[in-house]
Amino acid sequence: MRRTAGGARKKRKARRGPRESDYRRLAGFRYALRRFLHFSEDQARRAGISPSQYQLLLFVRGFSGLPPTIAELAERLQVEHQSAVGLVDRSARAGLVRRRPDREDRRRVRVALTRRGARVLFRLVSAHTPEFKRLSAALLSSHSPRRGGRTS
Repeated sequence: MRRTAGGARKKRKARRGPRESDYRRLAGFRYALRRFLHFSEDQARRAGISPSQYQLLLFVRGFSGLPPTIAELAERLQVEHQSAVGLVDRSARAGLVRRRPDREDRRRVRVALTRRGARVLFRLVSAHTPEFKRLSAALLSSHSPRRGGRTS
């Protein structure tokens, strides 16, 4: 609220919609994300696997606790269950992962990395780390207001 010349209180109009800086930050974020994804997909192909297989390996290795189930991987990959099954099948044939029955529920399958899968993933993560640091820095700088400039 602010006061008018006569001392009465007057409500400020609430700003509706995104600001100009919101568009710029979101566009910068999407651009940095696309560049990272393009880099990542290219690195996976150079390593002889598909980008989807790289994501699968990363999610298997990055899962905390027991090895993930196919349902958990489908959620992480944001794909339908049957698509995750197909990806696990192709990756198992390529020697990247192996299926293991769950100890408590034999109907459930858990997915673990093979030695080959772990080696491929290690090389890919090593290649991604500097690029990820650049992306993180770009995202942080695009999110913070510029000195002396307006953010709206």
